[in-house]
Formats: sequence, C-alpha cells, structure tokens
Amino acid sequence: MYSGPSGEGGGGHEAAAPKKIPSASSMPWVRNLRRYVGSGAGLGSEALMGHITKRCCLNNHYNLQSWKRKGYCLKFSKSGNRKMLKLAKSLVSTKRHVSPLALDFLKPEEGSISHRVQGLAKYRFLKKQSEILLNADDLDAMWACLRENCVIDDATGAEKMNYEDFCHIASLCTEQIGPKCRKFFSPSNFMKFEKDESGRIAILPFYLYVMRTVSLTQARIDMSELDEDSDGFLQPHEMEAYIRGLIPNLAQLRDMPGAFIQMYCRIAARKFFFFCDPHRRGFLLELLKIMHKEGAAEQLSPRAHGTSSVNHRIDARMICLPWPYVWFARILLPYALRSGNPSFESEEEVPDTEQAENWFSLTSAQRICDMFLALDKDKNGTLSKQELKEYAEGTLTEIFIERVFDEHVRRSKAGGGNTREMDFESFLDFVLGLENKDTPEGLTYLFKCLDLQGRGYLSTADMHTLFRDVHQKWIDGGNYELCIEDVRDEIWDMVKPVDPLRITLADLLACKQGGTVASMLVDVRGFWAHDNRENLLQEEEPEEE
Repeated sequence: MYSGPSGEGGGGHEAAAPKKIPSASSMPWVRNLRRYVGSGAGLGSEALMGHITKRCCLNNHYNLQSWKRKGYCLKFSKSGNRKMLKLAKSLVSTKRHVSPLALDFLKPEEGSISHRVQGLAKYRFLKKQSEILLNADDLDAMWACLRENCVIDDATGAEKMNYEDFCHIASLCTEQIGPKCRKFFSPSNFMKFEKDESGRIAILPFYLYVMRTVSLTQARIDMSELDEDSDGFLQPHEMEAYIRGLIPNLAQLRDMPGAFIQMYCRIAARKFFFFCDPHRRGFLLELLKIMHKEGAAEQLSPRAHGTSSVNHRIDARMICLPWPYVWFARILLPYALRSGNPSFESEEEVPDTEQAENWFSLTSAQRICDMFLALDKDKNGTLSKQELKEYAEGTLTEIFIERVFDEHVRRSKAGGGNTREMDFESFLDFVLGLENKDTPEGLTYLFKCLDLQGRGYLSTADMHTLFRDVHQKWIDGGNYELCIEDVRDEIWDMVKPVDPLRITLADLLACKQGGTVASMLVDVRGFWAHDNRENLLQEEEPEEE
C-alpha cells in the first residue's frame, strides 16, 4: 500500500514536490516536429530539402518507368552516379532515336554548386591528362635518342634497335623527358613490332606509333573540353567548334575567307556525323572511342607502321590514324603530327585533283557549296525533288530521287506539313552517300532507298522496278538495247546472296561489290561505267605506265 512520505525524527509531513516537466525544446519529438514545421512561415529548410528530393525522385521514377515501357533496358544501382552511367549506356546502345536531352533530369542544374563542381573537376582532370602527355619538345628529344642509339642495317640501310638498345633508350628518355614516356617502352610494345632475323625493330615505325598515340590523346582532350555539359556526347555545334579551332593552324585552310569559315565547319563536321552517327540521333557518343573501335586493331597497331621509305612517311601517318582522320590527314597532319624531323615538317603541295576528292579540303567545300547554290533555282535555301533531279547532270533515276525524299528528308513544317524540301545538311548526307557508296555507311544510306517496300531485302521485282528507269535513260542516250532480266541475273551473280530469292544489305556488304550494284540501279552513268569497265581499265593502264 502506498503511503505518503513521512519525515524522520518525528518531523511533520512535507508538502509533495510538484512533478518536473522538461522544456519543449529538449523533447526529441518536439524538435523533430519543429524541424518539419519550421517557424510557421512554411516548411523548414530540412523539410523543404527532403520534399524536393522526394519530388525529384518521384519524377525520375515516372520517367524511368516510361522509358522502360518503351523498350529500354534500365539497370539500377545504389549509387546515383552509377545509375546515370548505366542509364546512359543503355540508352545509347539501343537503336531507338534518343536525344541526349532525355538525360537532362539527371544533369546538375545550370549555375548550381553541383554544376560548378563538375566543371572544376573536369578542368582539373583534363589539365592533369595534358601534363602527362608528351609535347613537341619531348618528341624531339625521343627522336634524337632513337637516332643516336640505333644501328644501321647493312642490307637495307634502315635504322634499327634490339631489345637491349630499346631498354637503354628507355632509360635515356626517362632521364631527359621524365617518367611520362616510360609507358611507350614496355616489353609488350616491343614485341608488337615486326622484327628481323636478329630480333631488331625499326625505330621509325616505333616513333610513328608514339606520335599517333600522343596525337589521338590530345585530340580526345580537346574534344572533351568542348563537351559543354560533360555528358560524353558531341553536339554538331561542338564538333564545328573543334574544327574551327584547328583552322588557324592548318596551312591549307589558313587563308580561308572569314565569311566561309562557318560554312566550311558545317561541311567538315557533317562527314563525322555521317560515319559516326549512323542512326541519325544528332549527336556523337564519345567520338574517339567509336573511331578506336572501328580502326584501332589495324590502324593503331604498331605492325601497321612497318615502312622505312622516306617518300612514304606522310602516308604512314595516315595509315595509323583512325579512319575519319585519314580524310582530314592532308590538312590535319602539319598541325597534329608536327615534329623536329625535317621529313615531317615539310608541307608538300597537294594536286588540285586530290584536293577536290578530299572532303575536308577548301576546294571540295567550295565545290559542294557551288553545287547546292546551282541546284537551288528558287533561292529559298532548300532543294525540291525537281531541283535535285539536276544533280550529276540528271543521270540519277526519278524513283531514286523519290526514295531519297521518302527516307532521308524530313517533312517541312511549312505548307501544312505536306511538302518536303531538302535542307543543306540532308544534301550533304546525300552527297556523302553517293560519293562513299563502297563504305558500309554509304551503302546503308543507299540501301534504304533501294528497299522499296521497307522489308530489309531486295526481290527480283524490286530489281526490275529500280532498273526500269535506268534502262529508259540508257535507251534515251542512244545506247544499244539490253534485256532487264539479263542485268538482273548479272547482279545476282555478282552478289551471290545467301537466300537465292532476295538480296539483303549484309549480302551487298559481303560481296565487296555493293557500291557497284547500287550505282547500277540508281545512276545510268554508273551502269555505263560497269558496262565499259574493261575499256576503262585498258585506258588506265597506259596512263600508269
């Protein structure tokens, strides 16, 4: 039984002390409530941050679920950065038309602290990569060490070194240049080069290999600096800015009129997009990685540099560059691959015919602009079907022109969306497709036009329909009568398709004559060249002799 407290020593009962109530500020549940309620003016700072975070996560969840329903393969991880990286890779790996803007909700807001920290981190990373890269003086020092410590082959006169010389030169270069050159003198690199009976390799191929690696790394750093949002994509204006920065250092483009620079950059950048963006997403994903994937095995391999001829040193540089740079080589090399070697510093004049064939030359760019302006009769900046029919002196068939507009020309917003006009970018793709029909990208462009039904293959009926216009132009030109069925059988013999009843794009690529077949079906001049191929070969042989 409870009894009230009693005093000791005969004392009287003391009044019961009131129960002590803790202050509101010391009670955890009150602190948490105030944290989420604030001072009454609205949500507190922590509550607001939590509310915004939950809202962003909810929006992102809805977006991810929407993309997943459209067929994208999404992977999730605990880290937000890893989630964004996997999401970007999955979006790009799919063949759907995806814009980099679809990832905007994962990017930091412009001007935010995260955005500034990201830019600073990118700047410091690229600066560090540039510092460990060999510069022109380092390459000069390496070339001098190679020349001073090699031996001359009595049989060929080539400068060579064995593995002991290789290790000795590595030590000398490390003392003069620093440890950043050490990676080029690995045993695995030495074993990659072609060796003679004495186990020696030529110093020139090795030096060219070093220069190519340095040039590619520097190009990648330059392009990364132009990637404004650091998302791994290059937009057209970013690629044009990269080319614009090269022009002052290129001898063949140095005297270009200022009014033509912007047009030249559009033309030059378009070829990169034509070959590196086959799905026409409108952006390049890690351009140099794509270039490495396409050509690193052959073009960056040290075995590709096995030449010791002084007259072919320029060509040796072109061999080891990735394929888009091969086109740009004649004007890019004096800037990107300069060195102290006199044979590398010379800027030889290129014949006019070769400049006209090089897409990146000033002559070729002016030719394309003049061609577009000549075809644009109404001077509205676009080409209609009737205007495009005058291309190549009107030798292209009408059905091919129709198919080009169906497959590769966007419908104009003007005129109620029912008219189609070819803009300058589409015209550049058109010219690239016809001038590079022997490449997989050019043949893919043309095959979409040849595939009349959109089934992914050509039937005998398609062949008959396509060649009918060529046959009409052939007869109108005063040539002899020919049988369409004979031409169709000849094409089938040239391609040798897997399925004897249909020809696919893979069949055209495998037969190595896909460009010839496409030219026969769309251009009467292409069929004439095939029909007179023996006479043309006989005319070329005396010229070569």
